[in-house]
Amino acid sequence: MSDLSFEGRVALVTGAGGGLGREYGLLLAARGAHVVVNDLGGDVGGHGAGGGAAQRVVEEIRALGGSAVANTGSVASFDGAAAMVAQAVETFGRIDILINNAGILRDKAFHNMSASEIDVVLDVHLRGTFYVTRHAWPHMRAASYGRVVNTSSNSGLIGNFGQSNYGAAKMGIVGLTRVLAKEGARRGIHVNAVAPAARTRMTESVLSPQAAEALEPSRVAPVVAWLAHESCPATGEVISAGAGRVARYFVGLTPGFLSRDLTVEKVRDHWDEARDTGGFIVPDDPAEEMALLMKQWT
Repeated sequence: MSDLSFEGRVALVTGAGGGLGREYGLLLAARGAHVVVNDLGGDVGGHGAGGGAAQRVVEEIRALGGSAVANTGSVASFDGAAAMVAQAVETFGRIDILINNAGILRDKAFHNMSASEIDVVLDVHLRGTFYVTRHAWPHMRAASYGRVVNTSSNSGLIGNFGQSNYGAAKMGIVGLTRVLAKEGARRGIHVNAVAPAARTRMTESVLSPQAAEALEPSRVAPVVAWLAHESCPATGEVISAGAGRVARYFVGLTPGFLSRDLTVEKVRDHWDEARDTGGFIVPDDPAEEMALLMKQWT
């Protein structure tokens, strides 16, 4: 089979000044895409700003014969998100691919977390994903084509101590991804999420040398590139990627138990049955779950 090409496609990658985003931008550009490299230039906690990180990646891409421009706007600003999408369209004539990768950390145990530490993480991760996608969406609808790859995390999908703000944002992105996949289906827009395991500024301090070697960001980039390709059929899915492994996260529903005259005591007595994962299903939408419920009822 032939190699997968992105020739002529236009991609916007947020948080692309280093780590995973840089790898995404380099790979897409190497395969022919025009890339808008967005990075605010702040530190891992979201403090500060500067254009150096984005411009360095642009220069790397150009040195390799690729096409790229830098953007230093903040995804946490609705107007900033609008400007980066506008830059893609004005510079390259369209926007085909959006990779929502920008992120920060403000880790703290829940009992010590302030409202501002919740807000800033939600602003960058969840609202940032919403803002940039919201501005790209009309262009993709008009073109009847688009590929959006959002960034979730096992901290949200499974849970991780000290990351209630981050985990909430990352699980919120899963819900956004699922809804947008439904809304984009008839317009040729596919929306998926990746849950990466990689050595980045946000993880390198907690990794062993062996894990750091295995979790090279370059081993996640091919998965994101596949999700961003026109031939990828998936939409509404969450893909785990790291150390060369590719796997799918999914939400399953157990058969459970049903009682027409449910009581607290019956819930207690059938609790293990309700939680038994044997025979689970993966509903495509709420209507499928409701149909199953009505079938059990009758």
